Amino acid sequence: MIYVVGIGPGSAEEITPKALEALMSCDVILGYARYIDMIRGLLPGKKFLSYSMRQERERCIDALKFSRDGAVVALVSGGDPGVYGMAGLMLEVSAGSGEDVQIIPGLTAANVCASILGAPLMNDYASISLSDLMTDWTVIADRLKYACLGDFVICIYNPASNHRPEHFRRACEIMLMYKSPDTPAGYVRNAGREGETCGVMTLGEIMNCNIDMSCTVIVGNSKSFILDGKIITPRGYN
Repeated sequence: MIYVVGIGPGSAEEITPKALEALMSCDVILGYARYIDMIRGLLPGKKFLSYSMRQERERCIDALKFSRDGAVVALVSGGDPGVYGMAGLMLEVSAGSGEDVQIIPGLTAANVCASILGAPLMNDYASISLSDLMTDWTVIADRLKYACLGDFVICIYNPASNHRPEHFRRACEIMLMYKSPDTPAGYVRNAGREGETCGVMTLGEIMNCNIDMSCTVIVGNSKSFILDGKIITPRGYN
């Protein structure tokens, strides 16, 4: 048995009961080192295996091996495993093996950050990652363009890193071709974790902020507005 478990943003309070139950039932828990560190203290006595970035396939292969040997295994992802997580790859690696793989959802950054910033996702939105490790930048740029043309609220994951410090600014420049600079925008850094901070401003302002990999950014649509420091995207209720 393999559970692919979303652990949410990192705090114990935001791990769902279903996810915690799955983790407690496991013999072995595998995952990216940062995520393992987040949950290690909640699960004393469990066997943990930590991996670095870009070892995603190795994690899945090892999870399959443990399961074949009779262990109940958890492969963890931050947020939700089906949103830029491990669910798809684990299903691919285990295809045809006969092993039972269950996907256990978790709170993803879009939901957690939206609740901190107000109610920016009340209408249609698109999630776009700015990481070009596995997606070419030209594809990312096109997705930004067409999300703007569709007047979607845009939730931006992986906005910048040490290796790609200009990606977020480039993304803002694209969005400003189709959205007003006064469009409400906000960021949350370390959502649900120690050191959480946030900011609400405009798209024109946020492009000059110090946005990094610990941040998730939400940019509103043409109807979004700021009220009492919170972003609201109206659903259309009377």
